[in-house]
Amino acid sequence: MITVKPILRQVPRWQRELAHAIHDPAELLRALELDPALLPAARTAAKSFPLRVPLGFVARMRKGDPDDPLLRQVLPLAAEFEPVPGFVSDPVGDQAMQAAPGVLHKYQGRALLIVTGVCAVHCRYCFRREFPYAEVCADADSWQPALAYLASDTSIREVILSGGDPLALSDRRLGVLLAALDRIPHLKRLRIHSRLPVVLPERVDEVLLKLLAQIRLQSVLVIHANHPREMDEAVQAALMQLATAGVTLLNQSVLLRGVNDTAATLAELSEALFAARVMPYYLYLLDRVRGSAHFEVKDAKASAIMKKLRQQLPGYLVPRLVREQPGQPAKTPVW
Repeated sequence: MITVKPILRQVPRWQRELAHAIHDPAELLRALELDPALLPAARTAAKSFPLRVPLGFVARMRKGDPDDPLLRQVLPLAAEFEPVPGFVSDPVGDQAMQAAPGVLHKYQGRALLIVTGVCAVHCRYCFRREFPYAEVCADADSWQPALAYLASDTSIREVILSGGDPLALSDRRLGVLLAALDRIPHLKRLRIHSRLPVVLPERVDEVLLKLLAQIRLQSVLVIHANHPREMDEAVQAALMQLATAGVTLLNQSVLLRGVNDTAATLAELSEALFAARVMPYYLYLLDRVRGSAHFEVKDAKASAIMKKLRQQLPGYLVPRLVREQPGQPAKTPVW
């Protein structure tokens, strides 16, 4: 009798790396040789918004430095529990703009599709840290209503994949979604907002490049890097692969106190991005989500930083300083 062995599907490297991301604050503190006194607050804060950070991103942090700008973005702190007026659960009004399950239609000519609640890293300033993904997200079992809405409105020329992080989808699920969007004739562009190429550059592999290459939609990838030390050699190589494949690359940052709130830091970031063929796009003022007030940079300081940045860089390397305001037809420039 011949026994047929089952074919084992090889798990992509990026999924293996993601599976080994740090979730326990104690493990993060040990890895970075930080004071255990930080642990009680970190554990308490992580109960309401869990810690998640890939090992490769942790490796870019300075050991023994609790103020490291990369660590500051992910370390749960007691400051997250301090009530601050004006900081709310839905600071940009996403939930009021749902046009179909998982579809946010805020702006003319484009619509945003929330395809997953999963991220590779949990940024403590995230404006969707309290977002009800279970109620809103258009997952694989409920994409049809979202796709039907996109197909019904011929004014929509661009679809934006968001989340969570859309590149956290498996290759199979992402491929199914891209193929379905590709069949909607009035769509011209696919825009993907993702932090994975920065925090988990292994995600940019041959399969992903092939998925993007085989659709007719013009592909735009908006990455999210806040500090030049996020742009290590692996990240730069991944971005160069995407650019070589014909993907338009943009970056959006959030202006964060203690992370990138100097002109020198932002200038270095712009230079590093452009070296990897990424254009600086937006620099956001903090969305005032509950638990993030300790990251806020006031408008006056932000404007002063931008003035210095314009003096240091050519215009094409200066991101636009903006804020998102509920009900507005576009991002609001801040001068």
